[in-house]
Amino acid sequence: MKKYTGLWIDHKEAILVSIEGDQTFVEHIASGAESHLKPSGGWKAGGTLVAQAVSHEHTADERRKHQYHAFYQNVIGRLHHSESIALFGPGEAKIELAKEIARVSDLHSKVAVVEICDRLTENQLIAKVKALFL
Repeated sequence: MKKYTGLWIDHKEAILVSIEGDQTFVEHIASGAESHLKPSGGWKAGGTLVAQAVSHEHTADERRKHQYHAFYQNVIGRLHHSESIALFGPGEAKIELAKEIARVSDLHSKVAVVEICDRLTENQLIAKVKALFL
């Protein structure tokens, strides 16, 4: 039986809709990544406030980059039995995931659609995936 998967993703979460025959499965995956909060700090002997802020921001960006990578790998692990995959989302996460799929797995040929899409309810996402694949 063929399995089709639609995936709405941003940097906070992914919503997977899988369709197998007459059954539809929905799964939510939280990224667990930190938000882009500016660190608070003060004057320290190690440098100026500006230099410290840049250093903290770089460290936080690197940490988020690794958290996103782990998140994308978690999502990719759930896509392996899909016949065809559609990626939706409002920002860069869908493109980053598509690049990660192309780089690390044999799923790149199964990605049928990468589309800009605002936040959808579960039912709207299910309807969109069914309209695309069925």
